[in-house]
Amino acid sequence: MFWSKKTQPAPVADDRPERPGAKNRPTPKRRDQEAANKHPVVNTDRKAAARSDREARRVAMAESRAAMVTGDESKMPPRDKGPIKRYIRDYVDARFSLGEALLPMMLLALLLSFIKEVWALTTVFLLVYGLLFMSIADVFFMWRKIKAGVAAKFGADAMPAGAMMYAVMRAYQIRRSRLPRPMIKRGEYPV
Repeated sequence: MFWSKKTQPAPVADDRPERPGAKNRPTPKRRDQEAANKHPVVNTDRKAAARSDREARRVAMAESRAAMVTGDESKMPPRDKGPIKRYIRDYVDARFSLGEALLPMMLLALLLSFIKEVWALTTVFLLVYGLLFMSIADVFFMWRKIKAGVAAKFGADAMPAGAMMYAVMRAYQIRRSRLPRPMIKRGEYPV
């Protein structure tokens, strides 16, 4: 009597017909539901987690790079998104800037600096500093025109933070190496 095993009652067959729109099954116990929903907050297999993170990052970077080549703004990084950034890119790409010639001229100046003649060193000095100051002036006037164009098209207070450095760094890159790729030809200024 005291030591007898308790027997589970046999499940009663439900003879009720199925009703449309009803649950038609018993409600699960709370402990069963909580046990089914339990999963670790932090992945316990660190190597697998690192592998999956690395793969996800690689896929995202590949999509972003493809978007920068094709000009698809939906997958570009936030740095390059938006109509104002597109306007700045198009304006910089439409003109020839002296900053583009800076790197090739610096290579020429480097080669000339190996010649230990007075004329060569004077040429290097004038070439480097002259082109540097002229490119700074060129970028200054370019930025003033971009700022006026953005204010006319998008409003006076629409300029995002960091837009000036965005335009300047793009102007100093060689056109073929710019990302996102230039989508317009030289001389086709944005309207």
